[in-house]
Amino acid sequence: MNQYKVWRNELIAKDIVERLNRKKYNAFYVPTLEDAKNKVLELIPEGSSIALGGSVTIEELGLIEIFRNGPYKLFDRYKPMSAEERIELLRQSLLADVLVTSTNAITKNGELVNVDCSGNRVSAMIFGPKKVIIVAGVNKVVEDLDEAFKRLKKIAPMNSKRNNHKTPCVETGYCMDCQIKSRMCNYITIINHGMKFEGRINIIIVPFEIGF
Repeated sequence: MNQYKVWRNELIAKDIVERLNRKKYNAFYVPTLEDAKNKVLELIPEGSSIALGGSVTIEELGLIEIFRNGPYKLFDRYKPMSAEERIELLRQSLLADVLVTSTNAITKNGELVNVDCSGNRVSAMIFGPKKVIIVAGVNKVVEDLDEAFKRLKKIAPMNSKRNNHKTPCVETGYCMDCQIKSRMCNYITIINHGMKFEGRINIIIVPFEIGF
């Protein structure tokens, strides 16, 4: 990566960590993707049950195989199963010890902004699992809520394509605000701060672009 981009990304990452900690999240700056993976594992006690939010970031870090083969109980949303079995798994995972996921956007005011298809990820981020671990690259950092909502629309087509949804945005590459059952953007949430259950939401920031 260009040295000036690296310099800028590091400053952005360290700044957002400070802002998030002021909003009572547990936020951590880590310099590399390997450090991010190790920090996630450090935060999860052996024997914990783990839920996953649908996340390209978590996939790219290689955490899914580690959870599958490690001393954990994984609610494995990625294994083959029927639609009915998947919904039941997602329901049960709301009571996991730990949720590991990413976020769609982080504002400079410390708001976590997300859009979901089924709502299981945003539900668990808000309430349910005892601990939430979020890994995010600097590409998720935006100025304010307006920019966050613009970002949600920008990434929606990629998530639709990734999940094989038959939506108009898969054909155009642009959010079409479709009103169909297979729509990806059904639930939009804003987490304002980490004060209610202090210490529950842990956010790991890396100075790279990772995930959508």
